[in-house]
Amino acid sequence: MANIWFFCIPAHGHTNPTVAVVRALTRRGHRVRYYSFEEFREKLEDAGAEFVPCEAYLPPAPADLDKKAGKDFAALIEMVADTAIGMQERIEQDVGAGWPDCIVSDSVCLWGKLFAQRYGVPFVCSTTTFAFNQYSARRMKQGLGEMARMVLGMGRINAKLGQLRANGFPVKDLISLIQNDNETDTIVYTSRQFQPMAETFSQRYAFVGPSLDEGECEAEPTDKERPLVYVSLGTVLNRQTGFYRECIRALGGRELDVVLSVGRETDPAALGAIPENVTVQPYVDQLAVLRRADVFLTHCGMNSVSESLWYGVPMVLFPQHSEEEAVAGRVEELGAGLRLKNTRAATIRAAVDEVLHGEGYRESAAAIRESLRTAG
Repeated sequence: MANIWFFCIPAHGHTNPTVAVVRALTRRGHRVRYYSFEEFREKLEDAGAEFVPCEAYLPPAPADLDKKAGKDFAALIEMVADTAIGMQERIEQDVGAGWPDCIVSDSVCLWGKLFAQRYGVPFVCSTTTFAFNQYSARRMKQGLGEMARMVLGMGRINAKLGQLRANGFPVKDLISLIQNDNETDTIVYTSRQFQPMAETFSQRYAFVGPSLDEGECEAEPTDKERPLVYVSLGTVLNRQTGFYRECIRALGGRELDVVLSVGRETDPAALGAIPENVTVQPYVDQLAVLRRADVFLTHCGMNSVSESLWYGVPMVLFPQHSEEEAVAGRVEELGAGLRLKNTRAATIRAAVDEVLHGEGYRESAAAIRESLRTAG
């Protein structure tokens, strides 16, 4: 029996793909300890993990998180350093009670990687986005604002790297902290066919396809009389009342059904009158909706795109930052989606109609679907 420790950030898109992996490991008799956050306790414990809450170690989220998420790199490094330093006493106690056989840590959850390096424990990187190296990273086209913040934030970054070294973490430089090489064992939750520049990654990268909970991916779709359009901007950058209003203007009153997931921070009353063919919810069972959907208007988070393609659903693409831009670019390159040029109602309507009725989108999504389901 192996003793395996998981680390992840407080994000659904990064945690959810690991749940089925944890369940498979615990069913095989392995012990899994998962350092995570209370909103994920129930699903992780249901999967058989020993849950360790980490709220006490994570710095408070900034008030303008929706503006900074995925854009302020210095803030990410500060959060990583502060969390690692804050957790070190707890980790020292846990290591003293029994060394892990390996540490599995999300690619953004760099404190897990830091602990693996500090204690000399075998490390496995869990990558819920595309795998990135010096070649594929070029697809993450940063805007001028992001590049300026990166340059201006280097002083803050270097200060935190120094702080990590002073606390016993063997950090050489920023690149060694954030980037894996071809010798790092890495799980990537997509197929080699969907991964950009897959030929540049070694066999240490396991492209396993989407990790969906057992029983969630094989249910037959229910009969429906007309097309279903699903709209969601994910769980982080979803406070966009104006965009939702434009979607309702674009798609309301038509011969199709619309499911609009607006997040828990959006007041449905602020959206105005809701047409009969539109259902507005703060949260939906995304897999259940995608089983029946014909088009998905998405923010292009990797998890959402993977789930859409698992069911062969083509997309209207509305990325919010550089990581999502890379995902949108790959979907568009392979012909399974169309990028939204602006957020006016007429543009949304035209894009949905093109993906719904245009040639090639569904066929391209089906081809990617096959690669995901046979990835292993």
